[in-house]
Amino acid sequence: MTQHTPAVSATPDAPTPDKAAPDGLTADRVLAAGARLAAESARFTGFGWMRGTSGNLSEVLTRDPLRLTVTASGLDKGELSPSDVAVVDSGGAPVPVEGVAPLRPSAEAGLHARVAAVAGAGAVVHVHALNAVIAGHRWPGGVHLRDIETLKGIGREAHDDEVIIPVIPNSQDMTELGDRFEEVFDPRTPAFIVASHGLYAWGTDLVHARHVTECVEWLLAYAVATA
Repeated sequence: MTQHTPAVSATPDAPTPDKAAPDGLTADRVLAAGARLAAESARFTGFGWMRGTSGNLSEVLTRDPLRLTVTASGLDKGELSPSDVAVVDSGGAPVPVEGVAPLRPSAEAGLHARVAAVAGAGAVVHVHALNAVIAGHRWPGGVHLRDIETLKGIGREAHDDEVIIPVIPNSQDMTELGDRFEEVFDPRTPAFIVASHGLYAWGTDLVHARHVTECVEWLLAYAVATA
């Protein structure tokens, strides 16, 4: 008697892997970045650097094409959830990702993208720290720093190294702001001030960007206090 082996059928309830979009983005990747951005936003809010709904953070998801996760507009940065983000392209325009609610990105998303592209940053931080605004008002040509140990925290030398934190005029046009940033960009200095607005700083990743931001804010506080 001939025995017949039954055909094996696929299990309909078997989990399927998360399908990546052509640019490599998935909802899981975006939400993981959103969780990191929410944690850092809460930290900066605790310092008083993101009052109200001010400030924004971003993290690069892919480099080619350039895609960033940016904190969404109009939200309290101390109370963000992982989904309170938007994905943008190199011009700051929203990019849809399946499984991610389409929220409105920060108005400054285009400048974040320009910094990421020009500086090669993995993450960008923009805060409204008061010392940055005061320093930008006092020294519109740039904040000069020298012979301070904390300069090592931004990758510069503690002695005999003339460091200038650039200051650029404010604008509501992110392309114009991006052009002004490029005019003063020094690859050795990972920060600049937008006059009457706030501080931009960046790093290889979000933790590094946090460290740079904290060190630059301290340096600006020192400059203001000792002027």
